Amino acid sequence: MLELKNIVVEAEGKTILKDLSVKIEIPSFTVLTGPNGSGKSTLARVIAGIVRPTSGRVLLDGRDITELSISERSRLGISYAFQQPVRFRGVSVAEILSIAAGRKLTHKEMCDLLRDVGLCARDYVTREIDESLSGGEIKRIEIAMIMARSSRVAIFDEPEAGIDLWSFKNLIDVFADMREKADRALIIISHQERILNIADNILLLNNGTITDAGPRDEMLPRLFDQNLCFNICTTK
Repeated sequence: MLELKNIVVEAEGKTILKDLSVKIEIPSFTVLTGPNGSGKSTLARVIAGIVRPTSGRVLLDGRDITELSISERSRLGISYAFQQPVRFRGVSVAEILSIAAGRKLTHKEMCDLLRDVGLCARDYVTREIDESLSGGEIKRIEIAMIMARSSRVAIFDEPEAGIDLWSFKNLIDVFADMREKADRALIIISHQERILNIADNILLLNNGTITDAGPRDEMLPRLFDQNLCFNICTTK
């Protein structure tokens, strides 16, 4: 289980997260949603170790990891995917997957990972992680990296940002497949209805705290019925 206890984050005289507490089961698929500026990305970065809380604790399977660095949390199986994945000129897809796995992967292992994210291995194994890849391609490769690491907690910050509709539909299929395998905690920050529809649980953040939370079937009607201050995107 991943647990955050009484998390407070203050920066530049502002309180971004306010005494926030939440438990996330492993495995599960949780979508974190809410208005812009509500603290969603900050919360995700607290989990990953990118942001250190002003007070409060982060626990993984009962172990206090609050003081652990990004690298130390990564070794425990916590992965973070940014809105805009990093590109690496001179590094091939095959190399980045092996780096993520911590060992040299076989050709079959690479093919299986790329197939699982909807890419043909023959076309991508030798490609460089550079500007020649589209937004959708590089995001799927980033997901393959997380799968190669066998991440226990995988965090995705608005994975739909900056990609075309076709790529978005493929990403939905990838996340749905990851949910079915149910071997890790998936935490996705999103406003997209199609992502909300495949979640196990939805957390609603507003003004730095969780104002509502529950299973998808209970939360979706509440999200649409309430006069919320953000728009849920209904891309079909």
